[in-house]
Amino acid sequence: MAPKLSIVIPLYEEEGNVPELMKRIEEALASYSYEVIAVDDGSRDKTFAKLKEIAKHDTKLHVIRFAMNAGQTAALAAGIEQAKGEIIVTMDGDLENDPKDIPALLAKLDEGYDIVSGWRQGRWADAALTRKLPSRLANSLIAAVTKVPLHDFGCTLKAYRREAITGIDLYGHMHRFIPAYIAAQGGKVAEMPVSFTPRTYGTSKYGISRTFKVLMDLLVVVFFTKFLARPMHFFGGLGIMSCFLGSLAAFIALLLKLFNIKHLVETPLPLIAGFLFIIGLQLVIFGVLSELISRIYYESRGKKPYRIKETV
Repeated sequence: MAPKLSIVIPLYEEEGNVPELMKRIEEALASYSYEVIAVDDGSRDKTFAKLKEIAKHDTKLHVIRFAMNAGQTAALAAGIEQAKGEIIVTMDGDLENDPKDIPALLAKLDEGYDIVSGWRQGRWADAALTRKLPSRLANSLIAAVTKVPLHDFGCTLKAYRREAITGIDLYGHMHRFIPAYIAAQGGKVAEMPVSFTPRTYGTSKYGISRTFKVLMDLLVVVFFTKFLARPMHFFGGLGIMSCFLGSLAAFIALLLKLFNIKHLVETPLPLIAGFLFIIGLQLVIFGVLSELISRIYYESRGKKPYRIKETV
């Protein structure tokens, strides 16, 4: 019989946290039917050995081991793919997320939401300028661009309905944008405060360089959520705008010539007009090619540009 709840945990060199993590999950979910899918993301320490030892005595624990480090998003994708529960909960393996918060997430999910995202409280209280402020700015930017009003997109502790998440392909660092994907498909997204405990073992895998990667992924997410099924609207719109600006530049250059204010060779406007026309035509061509690629993507993989919630 399939468990009702699947806990997916990506782990990378967390040998010191694994035993305590499994103990806390067992204590917090004693009254639930659940499974734990731990994904060892190519750890070089004894993380896998610790997981393997625990799995010998705990039938709820299933372990996946990557041949090499592939990143947190890939680990989450692998765990979600193997999950059998009606509800999937993701969480970090460094003990910063408390399994005791999971029942509250599930209760909120039962109110009719497709995803409930955690909002870590008291994080980086001792690094307000170097970590907290950049994080707040980044989350505000993501919320403004995706129109999903979350305060903490980076919190891995989230609860999902299975049907809302299983069809989403994850790449790069896109696990933090899953709420945006679900919201773009008509899903209901909620957020609730969760506790935060600084890690006591191991080192953080996050750095300032990840901020730039996240911003690049944000651009991809915007395109995939808004223009994947109609890329011509994106590229064609930019192309038409570029051609319009080129026409405007050519018109101004012609007026300057007709009124003997500036000769065509005395102003850069003709060059600018030609440049904008060429860019505009290229963007329109990109739009046409993108439409062809989009149709191949949907037809070859049997995907639909919609998600049916229910039928009567």
